[in-house]
Amino acid sequence: MLPKFNLNNNSSITMSASKIEWQHLGAELVFTQDLAGNYLSFWWAKAAEYDLNYEELKNTSCESASNNIYDPLSEVFAPVDTIAYLEKIRRVLKRRLPEQCYCLFQYQEISYSFELIISPILPPQGEPQAVIVMGHLLTETEMFSFTENEAPAAIYSYQKLLSQVVQQIRRSLDLPTIYQHTVQNIGLTFATSRCLILANQNNITRLSVEAEYCRDAYDSTTKYQINWYNETHLQQALRSSSPVAVDFIEQDLLQRKSALVISTNSSSEDNVLIYLQQCDRYRHWTTAEMEMLREIAEQVEAAISLAKLYREVEQASIQAEEASRLKSDFLANTSHELRTPLNGIIGFLKLLLEGMADDPEEQREFIEEAYKSSIHLLNLINDILDIAKIEAGKMELELNEIELDELLQDVDNLINTQAKQKNLNFQIKSPATLTPVILYGNYQRLLQIMLNLISNGIKFTKEGGIVVSAEVTNKKIECQGIEFPGMVKISVADTGIGVSLEKQDKLFENFYQVDGSRTKSYGGTGLGLAISQKLVEAMGGTISFYSMGDGLGSTVTFTIPLSHLPVIKTAQSDY
Repeated sequence: MLPKFNLNNNSSITMSASKIEWQHLGAELVFTQDLAGNYLSFWWAKAAEYDLNYEELKNTSCESASNNIYDPLSEVFAPVDTIAYLEKIRRVLKRRLPEQCYCLFQYQEISYSFELIISPILPPQGEPQAVIVMGHLLTETEMFSFTENEAPAAIYSYQKLLSQVVQQIRRSLDLPTIYQHTVQNIGLTFATSRCLILANQNNITRLSVEAEYCRDAYDSTTKYQINWYNETHLQQALRSSSPVAVDFIEQDLLQRKSALVISTNSSSEDNVLIYLQQCDRYRHWTTAEMEMLREIAEQVEAAISLAKLYREVEQASIQAEEASRLKSDFLANTSHELRTPLNGIIGFLKLLLEGMADDPEEQREFIEEAYKSSIHLLNLINDILDIAKIEAGKMELELNEIELDELLQDVDNLINTQAKQKNLNFQIKSPATLTPVILYGNYQRLLQIMLNLISNGIKFTKEGGIVVSAEVTNKKIECQGIEFPGMVKISVADTGIGVSLEKQDKLFENFYQVDGSRTKSYGGTGLGLAISQKLVEAMGGTISFYSMGDGLGSTVTFTIPLSHLPVIKTAQSDY
């Protein structure tokens, strides 16, 4: 039985220990402790070499040291992970069997790795209340030869950490919250100086700090972006699913001495890095620590996937609700729009049948009004049928060569009267070319698009006018597997009521109308722009809407492929 070295007497512990000659038994370190980790006796052959003062161990214990276990300046010679160490003592006393382990002790700013044998001190009667611990300091070679089973890991604490991370993930689908709890738990359990979660998005060279655990003694990195291009271990981690450990870092601006990093998913766009940094000492990262970090990374990866799926489902639900609302509004508006011209037709025909026309001129007026209502009703029905065909994928367009001047002339003939009735200026500006501008598209659908856009401009404009302009560009585009040398950009600009900036991105949605008051004032189904967009895209072009805001007019621009480039008129061409 190990004699008790009384720390309170005046005799030298070293002298007392030397009399017993523990060195002849192969013991370099010997001490006894009670259940709480109180030092009952202590001897270490290399104490003087490492400037360890026995007096500092008086009235101290591992249990009391646990309150400041993460303080590198602690004056207590104690295990880094006191929870796991005390658990070993309790296990040895309960089983009454010795246990071999590897343990990392810390004193001031220095860490020491020991191979230990913890044995129960068996009293003549009763339960054992103390243990004797014998061991030796590991060399660097020995420290780097740990096997998985031999690693000085705080298995109990690590499993507890994993459980905490999993529970947090289950309680929340908010990634920032999960990230912060994860780094906090890892930082405390692993006793690191910093623990970061870094985001690697769009394969850029800089990583943003998404969450951070940082001890008070060190600078926070949250305001920085870390360039992984200059960090070899970060490069390795981004390309691998395995932890990357660095035991020695020299002359580092961030005060890092050792680092451990792992990627959650190297093949995903949502890849993040869990990054542990040790700044107070050089640290050998054990197999158990790396394995635990791997398990945590898997849980974080699952949390990212789950949170992303939740966002997608939530967004889909919002979109579905919005689509349902828009369709309901559309049905209500459309029923009104269909009823209005139909009632007009019925009303004027009834007047004629009942002989209410006083003379042939009034009779003709009734017929003209019924005809206008019929045309309006037909246009509404055509819009509904068009959008139904497009959504069902049954809209087939036959594309041919079309002369732009011919198209613009037809537009002018059909729309000019409508503009004049509202006393609006209407102007068409053709591109300045020496040869005809030949488009590649469907004539009827192009005419439909332009009449729709211009009619909208006239409808929402009270004064001023509408200007239609065409411009040739030589930007190559591809449509239906055919490459075209350029395109024509056609713009319809008005001086009407405009649209607020926050509502412009929704204008091309099916059934969308800016607001109910406009529907009542101006009519319409809210399908015109949606149909125009889909027709333009089917012909290989694009369409966009722009307005400075309410009351500031609007401009709709769309493009159509050119069959071939025309000869552009220049200043010299006039001579």
